[in-house]
Amino acid sequence: MLSPHRWNAATHTYEAVPGFALPSTAREMPPDDMLWIDLMDPTPEEESRVFEQFLPVHALTLGDITKPRREPEQGAHLPKVEEFADYLFIVVNPLPPGLADPKATGGRRIRLRDRPQLSAVLTRHVLVTHHYTAMDCVAAVSGYVARHGECAKRGPDYVFHLILDAVVDEYAPVVERVADRLDKLETRVFRNPSPEELARLLRLKRLVSGLRKTLILEREVLSRLTRGEFQLVDDREIAYYRNVYDHLVRYTELIESAREMVSDLMESHLAAASNRLNQVMKLLTMISTVILPMTLIAGVYGMNFEESAAPGYHTDWGFGFALGLMTVVGLVAYGLFRWRRWL
Repeated sequence: MLSPHRWNAATHTYEAVPGFALPSTAREMPPDDMLWIDLMDPTPEEESRVFEQFLPVHALTLGDITKPRREPEQGAHLPKVEEFADYLFIVVNPLPPGLADPKATGGRRIRLRDRPQLSAVLTRHVLVTHHYTAMDCVAAVSGYVARHGECAKRGPDYVFHLILDAVVDEYAPVVERVADRLDKLETRVFRNPSPEELARLLRLKRLVSGLRKTLILEREVLSRLTRGEFQLVDDREIAYYRNVYDHLVRYTELIESAREMVSDLMESHLAAASNRLNQVMKLLTMISTVILPMTLIAGVYGMNFEESAAPGYHTDWGFGFALGLMTVVGLVAYGLFRWRRWL
């Protein structure tokens, strides 16, 4: 769907523009106007209309933009930023739809093909955003700019910073929920190190690893945007990009801490399970050791010899004597274990 909006410097209004009313090329736009074209799940014809006619881009750029449609099995392109002669090309990976749902963060696995791709092309007066799935971050910024149209006159770099800010802010509730779930799992691991808890830790580890990989790559993109190395990012807007970068760094550090905590919990789970197994084996060994001399006595008295020198073998009280002897030996062995503090 082709959805263009323009800041009209002549009338000081931010208004929707019909797709068929777009200029033939971006060079025909008035110098003080700003145009934002949002392509949400566009058709190949709409992509050709924008990226080949209105704002021609390099073939490699077009290939990266359309990668999720052409190669769905490989998933979205990883975050990157590239500068060309007349435009700036940026790719970021917002959170998968629904990941902020509390029920999803417990065990949802992030895979490359699950990550949506948001591509952006910036010029002095044009911002083109492209994505194949509906994104809350783009919808939120679109509504904000529609209500505060004058912010569009600051240029595409300012509007795109709003989108990046919305993308990064989506990580806040997810990171906090991951931390809360780790705290709960920490108590369960030491109380009951069951295989189910280990499975939950493994799913959470995959989630944290996926978030960490995306955040690190997006942090590199924001880092380059804050260095002032791109002419299409105005110096006065760098401060806003730096603010987004600071948020991203904080979330990255939290995810790094969560990753370390997951690894520590898995090691603690294995140690607790091993200690529990040792306690069980210790108890079984004690029982076997206590019963072993009883078995020896029972074996001696159970031998089929015509004559036996065993005490009480041919008497009426022999059976009771044997049971008593086994009981005394068992109690002595148990007392020895307690005295040596093996129990």
